[in-house]
Amino acid sequence: MSRFFLRSLPAAMPALAALAALSLVLAGPLHAAPAAASALSDANIAAIVLAANTIDIHNGELATKRSHTKTVLEFAHRMTTDHASVNAKAVALATKLSLTPVPNAASRSLVQSTDATRAKMSRLRGRAFDRAYIDNEVAYHQAVLDLLDHTIVPAVENAELKDLLVSVHPAFVAHLEHAKMVQAELAK
Repeated sequence: MSRFFLRSLPAAMPALAALAALSLVLAGPLHAAPAAASALSDANIAAIVLAANTIDIHNGELATKRSHTKTVLEFAHRMTTDHASVNAKAVALATKLSLTPVPNAASRSLVQSTDATRAKMSRLRGRAFDRAYIDNEVAYHQAVLDLLDHTIVPAVENAELKDLLVSVHPAFVAHLEHAKMVQAELAK
């Protein structure tokens, strides 16, 4: 394994743990995964989507306060702007559909675990903060993309909500690639 991978793994662990917990909440026992995914209502999914975007807005806001690295600041600004835009679209669609997001075990678990990760990151400074933030962003975006692809999108019943989630997918992929680019730059 590369030194970079081994060094970045501890910083990414909180994000991976948070999303692993969310995966377990969503999927339940392995034998129950298909039933659990279909048990999510569109209102539950809306709450998860809003929570996931809000988390990255808060992470980006923290990074704009803590970092002094140009590429990290640019990335953080992009995260706050892009995720706020997705939340605005999701809220507008929910309003149009008269769909009230319903917080659920999955959305609450995601918020709680990522709040704990953010609290840990907030105690870091300088390059340690930059690395932890970007490592978290790489892990978080990868895990969210996996959840969207394998759990959330297949469970959506409303075609317009599904279209929204599918339409923002390329932006999340671009976020992941951008985070990986910044991560590689910080490793130099």
